Amino acid sequence: MSETAVAPDTAGDIVRCDACPVLCRIRRGKAGACDRYANHDGTLVRLDPLVVTERAVARDGEVVPFLEAAPDWDGKVVAEAPVPASPVFVTGIGSGTTYPDYKPAPFIVAAEWQGVDTVTVVTEGIFSYCGVKVKIDTDRHLGPEQAAVRVDGEPVGHVTTAEYGSQMLSLGGVRHLVGGSKREGTVTCAALLALCNGEAVDLAIDGGSTVTVQAGRPPVVDGEREERMRVGCGSATIGIFAKQWLGHADEVIVVDDHITGVLSEHQAGRFLDMRPGGIRVRGRKSTPGRYFQVAEPGAGWGGTDVTDPLAIIEKVDPKTAWPGERVLMVSTTGEDSAYFELDENLKFVPLAMPAPLKVVVDRIGENCEPALCTVLFMGGAGGSLRAGVTENPVRLTRSVQNMITRVTCGGAPAYVWPGGGITLMVDVTRLPANAFGYVPTPALVAPIEFTLPRDAYAALGGHMASIRELDAVLAEHPELRREPGRADNPWPYDPPVRR
Repeated sequence: MSETAVAPDTAGDIVRCDACPVLCRIRRGKAGACDRYANHDGTLVRLDPLVVTERAVARDGEVVPFLEAAPDWDGKVVAEAPVPASPVFVTGIGSGTTYPDYKPAPFIVAAEWQGVDTVTVVTEGIFSYCGVKVKIDTDRHLGPEQAAVRVDGEPVGHVTTAEYGSQMLSLGGVRHLVGGSKREGTVTCAALLALCNGEAVDLAIDGGSTVTVQAGRPPVVDGEREERMRVGCGSATIGIFAKQWLGHADEVIVVDDHITGVLSEHQAGRFLDMRPGGIRVRGRKSTPGRYFQVAEPGAGWGGTDVTDPLAIIEKVDPKTAWPGERVLMVSTTGEDSAYFELDENLKFVPLAMPAPLKVVVDRIGENCEPALCTVLFMGGAGGSLRAGVTENPVRLTRSVQNMITRVTCGGAPAYVWPGGGITLMVDVTRLPANAFGYVPTPALVAPIEFTLPRDAYAALGGHMASIRELDAVLAEHPELRREPGRADNPWPYDPPVRR
């Protein structure tokens, strides 16, 4: 537990928490509405420990946490360490907030890194303007674009533009948090918090599927766990595997909701001097061998509503097709496939899949990426929390935009959008566990850190009198939680890389 400033209250056994606009009055031994602050013997304390990340170091080719490599380290900056000094980074997790914002950030930490004096401004931001972008790797149609996404019957977001092999959701945002009913805001906040902290959330899409989403885990669509995303659209699948089908099939049709491919018509088939197959599929022909709208979206073959692949066949041209023509039909994931030969009446006769074609169908599946859910927290940090960094907030914004200040969330790299303000995104799986909190206004609480050279911090009008040395911060918080820094996260003390 860490102590924080207490707003006086006339009730003696009650303290008032001013960490957010709710201003809870907390009785002795009780916690506030957010479960983040409590009254401990008349003192307001932060219940979660301050979290620091430790730089991983190489030992005999193996990456290990710093403390494992130096178990006798006392928490102070060590110039003789296997890596340069400052192997510890103070994150915003458990740090507390600056509300009502004019106050300096809870921690403004000085450390030397590779010969440069740095300052890291550490806080927990209260985000009303926030949400998550969810990428769901699946070929299945989850619901129409712009359809509402619901949790416990409340709208918490919508389906947005599908991307290559993935369905995309936009959840949260200020309209759902504060622009609807009180219950809508509460449910939205709870769903965002769970997703950001790596928990599973059940989503229902209007006119579509139910989906269980959990960051870093496969999606579960209508009760079925997804295993793979598509290798490509129908046309791309033709382009990848055309030569491997040559000599084993006379026609290959790759069924896809967006672009269905027909091998003998496709440019790849023409380059291989394939004989035209004479089999025309339904839909709108785009370019040779590429067809749009062959079926409705759905959970069948290639993200269509097709369960019988022959349903997309419009006609067989008797002038071009021939008896004995070998036809493979396959989906963009290889999960669905069928082999046919045309009889003397040019009718499709289902047969066992020849071994050479089975090899290529299996290879389609092998080349599909594992299906996962990706959750990106997105928030606008261009508002009042900047006052905890500097008395002149626009200078911080310009410093971030000019790549002088690195922005991190819980030590994880954040992508900052171009343009005005500080609008950032971060992959929630790259933060330490349980990095996010909430306040019942409702809003999410997210850790955020700004790291820059000390002279640059002075130039932007920073709170220089509030700077504390790293070793002093560590010594004052023996209860802090130590987390090994992820090897694939840039070390936050390093300067940002210009995009």
